[in-house]
Amino acid sequence: MCAAGFVYGVEPALSAAEFRRVLVNSGLDARRPAEDLARLERMLRGAGLIVTARAYTPERTLVGVARTLTDFSYCAYVSDLAVAKPQQGLGIGRGLLEAVRKQVGPEVSVILLSAPGIEAYYEKIGMRSATNAFVSDRER
Repeated sequence: MCAAGFVYGVEPALSAAEFRRVLVNSGLDARRPAEDLARLERMLRGAGLIVTARAYTPERTLVGVARTLTDFSYCAYVSDLAVAKPQQGLGIGRGLLEAVRKQVGPEVSVILLSAPGIEAYYEKIGMRSATNAFVSDRER
């Protein structure tokens, strides 16, 4: 899928180094173990679906990632939605979520936890807020 100078695709073999770059460029690195490439690699390999957005240029620079845990039958949890800061506001996050939705199909609920302060973005793109989510935090 290609839109507005970006191409969306499924990349199950995305490298930890590229994933780290988009986490850093998005600012999400402060909330992820970006300094630990081995852990990022495990995160990628454990995901059921990795959708990417790349610049439609010869370099195909990675500008966005939606890392999703899913059974492709009932639910899909978008654990990471990261868009590089220079490309934020161009519809890439919405495009990534639409690509996830297309990949998992109409029988699957798409769920995510918003970073603090950007909840209005998800409401703006048509997701509804759920007040009945519970979290048991990581120890490290």
